[in-house]
Amino acid sequence: MPASVPGPQHDLERNPLPPFACPADQVVQELATDAAAGLSSAAAAERLAADGPNELETAPATPWWKRLFTQFTDPLVVLLLVAIVISAAAWILEGAEGAPIDSIVIFAVLLLNAVIGLVQENRADEAVAALREMTKATTLVIRDGRRAEIASSELVRGDLIALGEGDQIPADARLISADALRIIESSLTGESEPVSKSTDPVGPAAELADRTNMVFRGTSVAQGSGQAVVTATGIHTEMGAIAQMLASVEDAPTPLQREITKVSKVLGIAVLIIAVVVIVALVLLGNVHTVEDFIETLLLGVSLAVAAVPEGLPAILSVVLALGVQRMAAHNAVVKKLTSVETLGSATVICSDKTGTLTRSEMTIQEVATASGATMVTGVGYEPSGEVSPDLDRDGVPDTEKLSGELASEVTLVLSGGVMASDSELAQAEDGSWHVLGDPTEGAFLVAERKLGVQGSREGRFERIGVLPFTSERKLMSVFYADDAHGSITMVVKGAPDVLLELCTRVRVGDRSVPMNQDHRDRVLAEIEDMSSRALRTLAVGVRDVSREQFEATRHGDDEERAGRLGALETDFTLAGVVGIIDPARPEAARAVREAHRAGIRILMITGDHPATAGRIAADLGIAPEGARVLTGAELTALDDDQLKQVVEEVTVYARVAPSHKMRIVRALQAQGETVAMTGDGVNDAPALRAADIGVAMGVTGTQVTKDAGTMVLADDNFATIVEAVREGRRIFDNIRKFLRYLLSSNMGEVLTIFLGVAFAGILGLTSDAGAAVVLPLLATQILWINLVTDSGPALAMGVDPSVEDVMARKPRRPDEPVINKAMWSGVASIGLVMALATLLTIDIFLPGGLVAGNDSLTVARTAGFTTLVMAQLFNTLNSRSENISAFHHLFVNPWLWGSLALGVVLQVLVVQVGFLQTAFGTASLDLTHWGVCVAMASSVLWFDEIRKLIRRAAAR
Repeated sequence: MPASVPGPQHDLERNPLPPFACPADQVVQELATDAAAGLSSAAAAERLAADGPNELETAPATPWWKRLFTQFTDPLVVLLLVAIVISAAAWILEGAEGAPIDSIVIFAVLLLNAVIGLVQENRADEAVAALREMTKATTLVIRDGRRAEIASSELVRGDLIALGEGDQIPADARLISADALRIIESSLTGESEPVSKSTDPVGPAAELADRTNMVFRGTSVAQGSGQAVVTATGIHTEMGAIAQMLASVEDAPTPLQREITKVSKVLGIAVLIIAVVVIVALVLLGNVHTVEDFIETLLLGVSLAVAAVPEGLPAILSVVLALGVQRMAAHNAVVKKLTSVETLGSATVICSDKTGTLTRSEMTIQEVATASGATMVTGVGYEPSGEVSPDLDRDGVPDTEKLSGELASEVTLVLSGGVMASDSELAQAEDGSWHVLGDPTEGAFLVAERKLGVQGSREGRFERIGVLPFTSERKLMSVFYADDAHGSITMVVKGAPDVLLELCTRVRVGDRSVPMNQDHRDRVLAEIEDMSSRALRTLAVGVRDVSREQFEATRHGDDEERAGRLGALETDFTLAGVVGIIDPARPEAARAVREAHRAGIRILMITGDHPATAGRIAADLGIAPEGARVLTGAELTALDDDQLKQVVEEVTVYARVAPSHKMRIVRALQAQGETVAMTGDGVNDAPALRAADIGVAMGVTGTQVTKDAGTMVLADDNFATIVEAVREGRRIFDNIRKFLRYLLSSNMGEVLTIFLGVAFAGILGLTSDAGAAVVLPLLATQILWINLVTDSGPALAMGVDPSVEDVMARKPRRPDEPVINKAMWSGVASIGLVMALATLLTIDIFLPGGLVAGNDSLTVARTAGFTTLVMAQLFNTLNSRSENISAFHHLFVNPWLWGSLALGVVLQVLVVQVGFLQTAFGTASLDLTHWGVCVAMASSVLWFDEIRKLIRRAAAR
């Protein structure tokens, strides 16, 4: 029974010897747990409450007031603070009458802008935190006598954890069993080679690297299996001790963020130069006569700087990326790093495994071939319902005869042997569904054995006493069982038929083992070929008797020597039979392949299966035409790097490929300039996933090591999810370009409005009633208002904009293509110029003199120009949704955008018509005629861009 009484904070503290110096059973006893059943759920809950979660301490969150303060450290904000001081100084020099309106308004807008920035940062942080929650590691534990998968953060001292190839070690633990177990400890000890582990105690003074009976948090299983009892969690682990010594390191900016920052700096420098030139020119031309003129001139420079640079752009970028990635996670594609989004949009090749990704991963034994004939197994999936019956006619329809005689004996040996040579378990959930804990292929044997009416072949008189785990190099798994009833030892092996067949000298016929002749061998090879041609995955099962003396001879020496002696026994097997396992293609996979091809993306299938199986599935899914070349791992090995570069341009299907080959394929594709996405699930896939531009780890069947190595995790292991992630990545990237196009063109419009307004003030009639030398087309406070109203809301709304264009109808973006290309800069400049001309012409219309004679005051004319610029920027949101497609296409698909536009209009009406806001922002009331002219002039931005897009579309055709 599982232990139910939790121990004190650290039971091992009572013992002066550390866990690695004590026998395993003593450690189990001191931790008040059970070596077979583990802790009870109640005991685990109590220990979790006492010790806290199994997590490393993170840096404390920055208080909100500090984060708010950092909003004021931006150079542009500092410039505005200087403007506040300048404005306050001018107010004092003028006699300090009334309130310093300009200073108060600028500070109020700055404060509001800082609060908005803080909210955006928090939103981005929350989205990223939610993503981290989705990619939390899990661990297979034994509690209450049952295996269960729990979050690694819920592990406690005394928990019994099961370890398998590719698992990430979640806590420090003492091994109580180890079967050819090798651990990669380079992250902790620096040891490059995997370390062989055993259960034997070591000296109490052993260094970390010499504690061969311990496994440590942050390391991973390279090979083998085992069980261990947790001795330390969280900061009490060896990794936790190191983490406490490390200083916090800030996240590096993404390439996209670096490019945006660079653009902002270039814009800032350019406009500062323009501002200085204008100020110096005004001074040298003798237009500055008084202190008031000088203050106005300085405020002009500040206005230009504020108008040019979208200071909220990095925060908006982070929010849009984080929200986009969160949407991808909701569709089962968990992108761990925001940087990967921009890479997804430019993926040109997807290298995908077959099993579980292009297929359902519902491994089901459909056929068993033995010496006496073929047997069909009905039913699909893990529910153990179906029949096992002879297939005498080989027409794919089970015969009605019941399985009996020699055939029944042979089939039973094959299926039960496959179960014995496995580590998986078949379990039924509370909702009645069945699932496999462990390898899906091993689960297929468990299900088929139950369909045969047999259960529990690993229990009863058999006791497992040794194992040689499956490796991708050997392609075999061998187990040793002691038969208590007969006092003998049986070795059961399962693995790739072509490998196992070479090790077989006999074949099972009924209950007899007879020598294998060439006729037997040819029949087996024909069976394998026939199954593979029908897209069945094949596995063979064999047995042999081992004497006590032979097995005892393997128990001497270290783990590596023992494994070598066990491996020497992998010969002289009796072939029991071959099974054909069906893993049907996902119905959505073919559609996803067509969609990827339409988007200019090549699909490569890379699998360890038989070439015939790989070719059949590839043809069914449309990855390769019928009869296309399938390159095998052996052929790939024979190619040098230059030859492989040529081959990868043509071959799309690779079979019998080892994980080490995946790295070569990735490198060869990248050498051709491709942007490569690579899928993987096993520990040996991790290097290829790291080498690929986009490493895609399987979330269901993938090992923790693979999930850590990948940049994206598929929560459903579905190939269609990868293609959908590419679509979403392209959409996110398009949306980033949308709000960049919008912000930059809008800010360009503000800069040109002020610059051209000052340069051509005389032509436009921009002079005050008193004839002051410096008259600005817009006030600094008005420019701040424009940035506040038009920057954040519409930009964020465009960040969640549905696709206006068919993003999968174009080729992938080149990796070297800048986010803001020449075409976008051209559009930004032209739209900004139209915006400025519309604003200045509106001012001219209402001012006396100038090009068009009006009869309104400077304040009214400036208010009209101010309103025109705001409205023009709101119209510009519709323009910016596409570089080529009309703004009227899919006009009403984004309610957030229309909401932000409506809010902008309402706020502009308030700032123009409400008395105290008029005082604050230097505006005056406008009548309906004024408003009509403002909207009409502002709409010129929309009509100009429609004509520009029409010309671009015509040129493209």
